[in-house]
Amino acid sequence: MSIFQIRPNYSSLARCAPITEKPGTDRAMRVAIQRARRGKKAAPFAQQQAFDAALAKLVRAIPVDAQVAEWFANESLIPLVKHGWKKILLNPVVVAIALAIAVIGGVFAYRVHEHLHDFPGADKARRLLAVAASTRSVLLDPLKTDAGALSDLFFMKYRLEHYDVPPEFADFKALGSRVFDDDEVHHVAQIWAVEKRMQFFLFPAEKDPKDGSVTDFSDWRFVELEGWTGAVQQQNGVCFMAVIRGREKDLVPYLEKRKP
Repeated sequence: MSIFQIRPNYSSLARCAPITEKPGTDRAMRVAIQRARRGKKAAPFAQQQAFDAALAKLVRAIPVDAQVAEWFANESLIPLVKHGWKKILLNPVVVAIALAIAVIGGVFAYRVHEHLHDFPGADKARRLLAVAASTRSVLLDPLKTDAGALSDLFFMKYRLEHYDVPPEFADFKALGSRVFDDDEVHHVAQIWAVEKRMQFFLFPAEKDPKDGSVTDFSDWRFVELEGWTGAVQQQNGVCFMAVIRGREKDLVPYLEKRKP
C-alpha cells in the first residue's frame, strides 16, 4: 500500500478540488490535492482536473449579453444587509447585556450610597441591626422600668461604665434587657421598649486604629439594613443606637422630641 494513499476525508476534498493553483487555497485542500496526485488514483484525478479546466475555459468563452453584463457590473450577487441601530438595540443579546450592566451598576450605586455617610462604628451598628431583626422579646430578661434607669443596672451587675440612655429615650418604658458578648462588637447591652417595639443598643465605640483614640459625636448618625433603621449617638466612648423597623423619617420625630 502506498504511503500516499488518500484518506476518506482527503478524498472528499479532492473531488471538489479547485481548478486554480493560487496559494490562497486552504491548507487541507492543498494536502488533499498533493496526495491525490501521488496516490494510486493519480491518473483519474489528473484527467478530472483537465476536464474541469477545459469546461471552465469553454464557459468563459461563451459570449455574455450586454444587458446581463450590465446587471453583473452594477449589482452585487449577494446584497449587503444593513442593520439599523434600532434593530441592533432590540437584539436579545444586546438587551440582556444592557440589563446585566444596569443591575451591576444599580448594586454598585446602592453600596456607594449605603456607605457614603459612614462613621466610625457604622459596621458594628449594622451588625446589631441584624441582631435586632432576629431578636424576640422573650429572649430578654423581663422588667418594668424606664430605659434611663438601666444605666445603674449595667454598671452594678456588669461593670459597664457610661452605658447611659440619652434624654430623648430615657423615659421610654422598657419590657426587658440583656447584656451579651458579640465576636465583633464585644460588650453589648440591649433594651426592648414598649414604644413601637423599639430596641436600644449600647456598645463600645470604634477606636482609631492609629492611636486608639475615640472621637465622640452628639449629633445623630443613621444606618439602615433590610428595612431596619438605627440612629446612633456616641458619648464617653460608648455608642447608643435606637432601632426601629422602618425608615429614617420614622425615627426623626423621637430625636427632635426633647430639643429646646
